[in-house]
Order: sequence, then structure tokens, then C-alpha cells
Amino acid sequence: MRPATILLTIAVVVANVLGNFALGWGMKHAPANAGPLLSLLEPFVLLGIALLIAWTLLRIRLLGLADLSYVLPITAVGYVLNAVMGAVFLTESVPPQRWTGTLHFVAGAALTSLTPHATERHE
Repeated sequence: MRPATILLTIAVVVANVLGNFALGWGMKHAPANAGPLLSLLEPFVLLGIALLIAWTLLRIRLLGLADLSYVLPITAVGYVLNAVMGAVFLTESVPPQRWTGTLHFVAGAALTSLTPHATERHE
């Protein structure tokens, strides 16, 4: 696999996790009386939106280079990292049922890696 594809995969995971974190942080720190529309003007909310747009575009590019059976299991680690970031840095409650659900989701995504795939297309 080319190093560029590996770096793109890392960028996809990082953009997703940091985008969700920034959005969560911004919404938790928005003034209570701001309402949903004014909350969109909070700097961390804008950063989160920008990162999640970047995540979408990067993921589309990654899916153009590699099969879904490669992308899905590798990027599923983002679900665990999102839960960890929420629990540790946003002091969100993540009960055992949600951890179990998150791990089941990751395990299901990992099952797709059992199918044969060509991880990269040559352009």
C-alpha cells in the first residue's frame, strides 16, 4: 500500500474525531440563550463543521483509492476514539451499554475486512 493512502486513512480518522470533538465542545460552551442558529457562530462549532466537511471529502477520496472492505474496518477505530474523547474531555457519560454497542459496531465493521479486496486502485 502506498504511504499516501496510509496518510489519507489517518487524516480521515483524525478529521472525524477532532471534528466531532470540536463540535461537541462548541455546543457545550455556547451561551444557553444563543439558540441553535446562533450557536453555529461559535468558533469551535465552526471548526467542527469545517473538520467534518474535510472528513467527508477525504473519505470520498479514500473510497476512490481503496475498497470499502479496507476503509470501513480501518476507519471504524474512529467510533471508539469519539467515545473516548467524549468521556475524557467532554465529561460525557458513556455507560457500559454504549461501550458494548460501540465495540459491536467496530467488530461488525471488522467483519468486512474478511472479504477479499484490492486495497488500492492504480490511476
